[in-house]
Amino acid sequence: METEIDAFITYLQYKRKKSENTVISYRRDLLKIKGYMEEQGITDVRKITLTHLNSYLLFLEKKGVSAATVSRRIASLKAFYHYMYREGILQEDFPEMLHVPRAHRKLPEILTPQETVQLLRQPAGDTPKEIRDKAMLELLYATGIRVSELIHLKLGDVNLQMEYIRCRDNVRERVIPFGEDAKKALERYLEEGRVVMAEGESEYLFVNCFGRPMSRQGVWKLIKLYADKAGIRADITPQTLRNSFAAHLIDKGTDLRRVQEILGHCDISTTQVYAVVKRKNIERDYYSRG
Repeated sequence: METEIDAFITYLQYKRKKSENTVISYRRDLLKIKGYMEEQGITDVRKITLTHLNSYLLFLEKKGVSAATVSRRIASLKAFYHYMYREGILQEDFPEMLHVPRAHRKLPEILTPQETVQLLRQPAGDTPKEIRDKAMLELLYATGIRVSELIHLKLGDVNLQMEYIRCRDNVRERVIPFGEDAKKALERYLEEGRVVMAEGESEYLFVNCFGRPMSRQGVWKLIKLYADKAGIRADITPQTLRNSFAAHLIDKGTDLRRVQEILGHCDISTTQVYAVVKRKNIERDYYSRG
């Protein structure tokens, strides 16, 4: 089964151009299924039956695995079987008959507009580090980009005059506008912060105190630091800023498709969850007044 999994992963990487995180997730899920089947004495993927797959799902249920995780494992299994069926390795694509448990989708955590303002005000000093931190927070909230996209931004990806950045992944390139606050913070960082922190000819926009590119962990720690200073009790992450950006855009009446485009979501259903957040907030405000 491992040979077929390796071939499928190669297909995802080079034919489908899937992201590294997606490929890692597929591999992890399929290797867990492979391990279970081997414990049942099955090493040939052609010998796996629908009964075997259903017994695997029952095994997960007894272990108390969440519905969301089970759904993801089934999705990985279906994609794997679709591939093998198209390649002629299998004669039947029966995982379509598997029951997908209904996962309870947790609404994303968002900051209120007031909490966002408080957070963005925290890096208020004149040191190169605080000037950089101010620019990072402003840009994260102004564009809704992922922390992985933030730390991979290069100097050439920023157009201060036209007020936009370019973000790239394995599939597409996005042009994302930002506003005056982010522009001012970036201009100050480039003029007063980065010239002190960057050593040599680093092409990356945001660098640490040693002149090297920022890490994901570094950005996470900074956000938690400034959240504490702002008195925000929620355990926020860079994703919280992305969520807040999207929810606040929809609150202001921005078209859902436009928000999807800015965030880089492949499926509109991923973006629609922010409309649910808006509706819940409206209901909360209505009943709190009553």
